[in-house]
Amino acid sequence: MTDIPASPENQYDEVDAGETIWRFDRNFMTSQWTCIWGRGCLGIGSTRDAETGHGCCSLGAELDGPDEAMNVAALAATLSPEIFQFHDEALVNGIFCDEQNNATRVIDGACIFHNRHGFAGGEGCALHLGALSYDESPGDWKPSVCWQLPIKVDWVMREDDVEIATVRAWKKSDWGEHSENMAWCCTEEPEAYVGEHQVVESLSQELSAIVGDAVYVELRRRLTQP
Repeated sequence: MTDIPASPENQYDEVDAGETIWRFDRNFMTSQWTCIWGRGCLGIGSTRDAETGHGCCSLGAELDGPDEAMNVAALAATLSPEIFQFHDEALVNGIFCDEQNNATRVIDGACIFHNRHGFAGGEGCALHLGALSYDESPGDWKPSVCWQLPIKVDWVMREDDVEIATVRAWKKSDWGEHSENMAWCCTEEPEAYVGEHQVVESLSQELSAIVGDAVYVELRRRLTQP
């Protein structure tokens, strides 16, 4: 097991992009964190659970406004029953948890898009599998909260109208009220710090999509130079 990196306040690299100053938690970016879904992930439930394989899908996915909800709905409509285990359920009762379309539905303890153990079309996110079937990026199909995890961005606006964006790992407390009952959080436990590469490299696509290519290139240069 690898120790969890500490992140004192002075462990940040800043990249000034003009209207936005990006602050990166250096310790997390250079850590060996990796997603261990299906390889020992214990989920975000009230008990540590390696059996169901729900991972961080047990709450459904909060959606970032009407445009994202519309995009997810349109892509879901392209999924076949062979890829989407709850295809028929989605046709009958929809994919959202309410009329505001703020989040995806939860069925039997996990997101409607989460294919369960033993499903012939493949276990895991049906949107992810759908993207791969069309040779497209899963990040273009999945809700932003899903493809960005475990990256978290805190936004603060300064008085001079410059945004300060702090990029760090999700913490247990970021799950809001749900965190009170969480038994395990992958970024705060040692099990997930077993990757072959540093986060700045293993999550390069996600980081580039969040901060932009130019900022990412500068970050990588700083963190990987001798």
